Amino acid sequence: MRSATTETVLLIHSGGFTSRQWRKLAELLASDYRVVAPDLLGYGTSGPWPDQKPFHFREDLDYLLTLIDAPVHLVGHSYGGFLALQLALARPELVRSIAAYEPVAFGILDEIEDADARAGLTTVKRTWDPDASGPARGVDEAWLTAFVDWWNGPGAWTRLPEETRAAFRSVGWKVFQEVMTLAADRTTPATYATITAPTLILGGANSPLTERRVVEKLGATLPHARAQLLPNAGHMAPITHAPIVNTAIANHLRASRG
Repeated sequence: MRSATTETVLLIHSGGFTSRQWRKLAELLASDYRVVAPDLLGYGTSGPWPDQKPFHFREDLDYLLTLIDAPVHLVGHSYGGFLALQLALARPELVRSIAAYEPVAFGILDEIEDADARAGLTTVKRTWDPDASGPARGVDEAWLTAFVDWWNGPGAWTRLPEETRAAFRSVGWKVFQEVMTLAADRTTPATYATITAPTLILGGANSPLTERRVVEKLGATLPHARAQLLPNAGHMAPITHAPIVNTAIANHLRASRG
């Protein structure tokens, strides 16, 4: 049974998914922590984000800040991992620890030193061109296809079950807006270096070079961070390799308890 002093863990899902992606981790942690797993704006219980309405990641950041008023442990995947780092920068006094799987903190990459890794970012189409007909009417399926394939390899989009593709289409505009604001983010290594909370940065050895470099550089930049690339894992390892990822996160949380 949890005590009155039980610490809180905030689980932040990735773009395109909902808080359900953390269901197994929430079950693993429930006996020792108070687990908060919200749906970000535009997802699940938060309701849809209106098509064509502009969005910036700061709006999700502001929303998450309304959920915490005391120190918490932060766990995030991809976009959720980036938001965890931004929360630690905005309100460091509210962060006990961070565990992030492949946070999309592209600002950590140097224009010259990491030119090879940054080159991958130039392939992202910067316009949203909705289809006029078919199952993706009103959605830019070409953009979604390129997005999923960039992270998971050629053909990844077509291999998804139709139910999953339909779910992505329903949040496609929000995902596109997230990506555009992330691509424009310029949080520098010097800024990330001010994050002093104990931090675990996980990644997959099969993920794109761009993200592997982000994982390595965050691990080297944050003063109390440890980075680890998991063999035979890719960007979606919190789902495809959940037992390994969840165990690593749980061990990190245990070591970081107050």
